[in-house]
Amino acid sequence: MIQSEVRIRSFRSQPRNLRGSVMMKIEEKHAANGSLVGTSQLPLGEKHQANDKPEENGKAQVSPKQEADGKGDTPRKSLNLYSWQEIQRHNQKTDQWLVINRKVYDVTSWADRHPGGRRVLNHYAGEDATAQLVEDFQELRRTLEAMNMFSANLGFFSLHLIQILILEALAWLMLWHFGNGWPITICISFLLTISQAQSSFLQHDTGHLSIFKKSKWNHLMHRFVMCHLKGLSVKWWNHRHFQHHTKPNIYPKDPDIDVGPLFLVGDLQPIKYGKKKIKYIDYEKQHLYFYMVGLPLLMPVYFNLQSMQVMYLGRYWRDIVWVSSFYIRYFITFGPFYGIFGTVLLIYLVKFLESPWIACVTQMSHIPMKMSREENRDWLSTQVLATCNVEQSFFNDWFTGHLNFQIEHHLFPTMPRHNYQKVAPLVRSLCAKHGLQYVTKPILKAFGDIVRSLKKSAALWMDAYYET
Repeated sequence: MIQSEVRIRSFRSQPRNLRGSVMMKIEEKHAANGSLVGTSQLPLGEKHQANDKPEENGKAQVSPKQEADGKGDTPRKSLNLYSWQEIQRHNQKTDQWLVINRKVYDVTSWADRHPGGRRVLNHYAGEDATAQLVEDFQELRRTLEAMNMFSANLGFFSLHLIQILILEALAWLMLWHFGNGWPITICISFLLTISQAQSSFLQHDTGHLSIFKKSKWNHLMHRFVMCHLKGLSVKWWNHRHFQHHTKPNIYPKDPDIDVGPLFLVGDLQPIKYGKKKIKYIDYEKQHLYFYMVGLPLLMPVYFNLQSMQVMYLGRYWRDIVWVSSFYIRYFITFGPFYGIFGTVLLIYLVKFLESPWIACVTQMSHIPMKMSREENRDWLSTQVLATCNVEQSFFNDWFTGHLNFQIEHHLFPTMPRHNYQKVAPLVRSLCAKHGLQYVTKPILKAFGDIVRSLKKSAALWMDAYYET
């Protein structure tokens, strides 16, 4: 959250037990820096620029530095009082308040500028959006920062990008040297599939701002990899993926589990469809449809069409230009060997082959885990209960883009993935201390659990559907 871009409402809460937390009277509690909560807040009716001089429009603003340090120079005046009941009423699209570090923010006008889109803030409107971390988790984060676990090894990511470019260059060289016969076409299709899958993992790194220290370089690299190397929209991915990280496996806030009516996942959705006698397809066999439809068509149909829809309906011209460069590059590189129609077929053949790989890697850590409606849990519990890990090995790390450490990734989204293995023992200890199940599986079992989970959901639907 960029604090200088939202309107600040000072408050002191009345005693309230929010989401099972200990009841407290906030005006009696001290912030981490030792100052009374709210002492850095300017009274409503004044607005200060960076130099602390009041602006003419008379609305208050505090610099981020002052907010963080609690060292506002403006004399303290009477503060507005807001109860939780009042805050929770401001959860509409046109009226959104958030509570962050015991301060109330009106983010209505800023929501459209949020990097993840308006819906990310919608999911927290009227709530306490402070990172709901137990004290031990906050201490763990400070420890990891001191250990430089959030600093990227640029050599690691450079080698990853070189791997992708070499695979693409090798595919073209094989065509140029051996021609476009069927054996060569099959061979280069697999080379390009590996390149595309590894590009998916690299764009994921850049999308989470985990490579460069400056956001603008991450954003530029993200566009290059996602749009130019993969032909998909950055805006579409951000909008979808940030919602997933905000509320993983929370229905209907996580778009990754809102896959009805084709599939029913978890426990709630199948029972809902069953009780309402909804039967768009034969859900008893949805685990078979997953093999025939879900695995092969996720990338070439669902993601590709959704990306195009978001780009053109949203008029994201920068994404459109970058994605166009992907197709132009393919036509220039492979057009002389296959022609326009043959090149289009090659593009979608590669997406078809890549799709099962990405579908299994992305779904193995979430589909078998707990799914529920909003329970307003703390950050640590929300992420751990909705994710699981896959055993570490050199192959598993490479094949999954280190998403075999899904728990660590969800707890620390901006952490470079080559550090997940280092922090995993600390996270496991923290989970054990607080009674949270830290799940780790063999990779083949994780793949199988996707299908077993779909069969379980189908059984719940059948029980509800045929219940008299």
